[in-house]
Amino acid sequence: MNIYFLIAAIISLFTCIAHLTFGHKQFVKPMQQAQFEPAAKAAMHCVFHYVSVFLVLATMVLFACGLMLVPAMQSYSLVLFIALNFILFAIWQIYIGYFSDIAGAFRSLFQWFFFLLISGFILFGTFSR
Repeated sequence: MNIYFLIAAIISLFTCIAHLTFGHKQFVKPMQQAQFEPAAKAAMHCVFHYVSVFLVLATMVLFACGLMLVPAMQSYSLVLFIALNFILFAIWQIYIGYFSDIAGAFRSLFQWFFFLLISGFILFGTFSR
């Protein structure tokens, strides 16, 4: 059992739940009511669900790797891929937040913190073997 992967999986699970509940309420519903191009609106709705699928799959893979249900050689590649995605998500969100005109951008765009936590625990778990 890899406790670091399991901790990352638990944080990822909470991130999934928040994304699917608060994210839907705070992002999808207002976006659907906003007045802008219908094709762009549909594309953004799809992007929300693409992220949802990634979060769910990443959580499942982290649990599987943390419980050693996946051979070590394959889990190494899988979790590094997931960590890279979360690190890049965090970097991009910090960058957008820094250069945006949103008052309190880092409070509004707070997901970067959880993305860094997840990737940090994955990296600890990967290199502590």
